Amino acid sequence: MVSDMRSGERYAERMRLPVAAWLAVAALAVIAAALSNMGDLRWWRVAASAAVLLVPLAGAWWFGRLPVRVVEDGGERWLHVDDARLPMSAVAGVEVLEPVAYSDLLGVAQHPLAFVVQRPWIGRGVRIVLDDPEDPTPYWVVASRSPERLREALTAV
Repeated sequence: MVSDMRSGERYAERMRLPVAAWLAVAALAVIAAALSNMGDLRWWRVAASAAVLLVPLAGAWWFGRLPVRVVEDGGERWLHVDDARLPMSAVAGVEVLEPVAYSDLLGVAQHPLAFVVQRPWIGRGVRIVLDDPEDPTPYWVVASRSPERLREALTAV
């Protein structure tokens, strides 16, 4: 899901959980909270039930907060993935990974020094091959719901 972009941004996305995952987390949290209380309305049981309800919801939000952005800053284009930043001057190529290639690359075919940002509910992404002799990282693998748009934003002149 691509969000509203700020000035200077060429691409913006958050790796949010799908609605079905939110419904599952909420249902399990409600069941766990109800079972932890068992109808007892003493304040400490109600407080514990509230914590049992809110902690999984906060965890689900935290897993889906990760931003992926392509930003034009001072004439140079940068890829921001959460706190990591990559200048496009260090990039040799960008490849869209379809589900099978993406899955293979996350498995045994992965280089041990690769930088990987993925979420299990996103089945596609891009591989960004680096051309920086000072950096031992051979490539980045970044999950994306719109890998074609991300590649276009990264490679646009």
